[in-house]
Amino acid sequence: MRGARRAAVALLAVSLALTGCAGGAADSADSADSKGLSAEKPANGAAADRGHESGSGSARGPEEAAADQKKPADVPRQQHVIRTAELTVEVEDAVEALAAARRVAEGAGGQVSDESTDRLDETHMTSRIVLRVPQDRYASVLEELAGTGRLLSRKAEAKDVTEQVVDVESRIATQRASVDRVRTLMNRAERLSDVVTLEGELSRRQADLESLLAQRASLKDRTTMATITLELTEKEDSGAAGSEDRPGFLEALAGGWNALVTVLAWVVVVLAAVAPWLAVALALYLVWRMLVRPRPRPPRRADGGPAGEPDTSSDRTTAST
Repeated sequence: MRGARRAAVALLAVSLALTGCAGGAADSADSADSKGLSAEKPANGAAADRGHESGSGSARGPEEAAADQKKPADVPRQQHVIRTAELTVEVEDAVEALAAARRVAEGAGGQVSDESTDRLDETHMTSRIVLRVPQDRYASVLEELAGTGRLLSRKAEAKDVTEQVVDVESRIATQRASVDRVRTLMNRAERLSDVVTLEGELSRRQADLESLLAQRASLKDRTTMATITLELTEKEDSGAAGSEDRPGFLEALAGGWNALVTVLAWVVVVLAAVAPWLAVALALYLVWRMLVRPRPRPPRRADGGPAGEPDTSSDRTTAST
């Protein structure tokens, strides 16, 4: 009995051992299979993603793909600058220098915008001319004009209006679209009141559009053509100026005569202004003299008698003696 039990226990142990080994091998196989599937899945996903990207790229086309590769990161905008300059030049002959300035401006493709000439005396004159020249010839024209004589002053200014130009262009595009929308609504309107309202709105928006177009034209003119203001002055003769500072005999005589005439004229003006007051004062004095002023009493003699009667007191004294 004991031998049979021992044989049964040994057989059970062996069977259990064999069952455990088989389970471990199955677990190992299952683990390996799961690892292989997990590794294969990302690879297949990556291949699918690449296939999707290639498919989308082929759908966009090679030209768009090439354009995306060649597209710059930041496209620079065109710069718009208003350039102005002011020159003052001393020349020997203002008329000749003025003609030379005209030739320089016309040779550069520009024009004369304004011109004025003043003669200060018989030997001295000044001229002022405003020139409009293209921007690309601005520097060269400025140098040529400064070399026509002795440069006394020079002032140049450059104002960047790129942002203003871009803003005006954007507003013009928006306003044109707005005008087109109002016109479309007018074509669809059926009631007279709607047509009248839309016509008023269209007129207002067209006026705004014309104002913006005028601003754009002005900016374009000022950014394509530079403005140069040139002042030409002739050199004064120091000898003539010194001789003019010393007045001659005739000039002194004329100055004295003019001063006398001026003083007499002012005296006459003052007398004319005071004459009414003098007439009133004279009239009041005569009235006072005739009516108000007391008459003087006749003088008295020593004895108290009137001055017109003969003095008898001396006769009486002589008779008594």
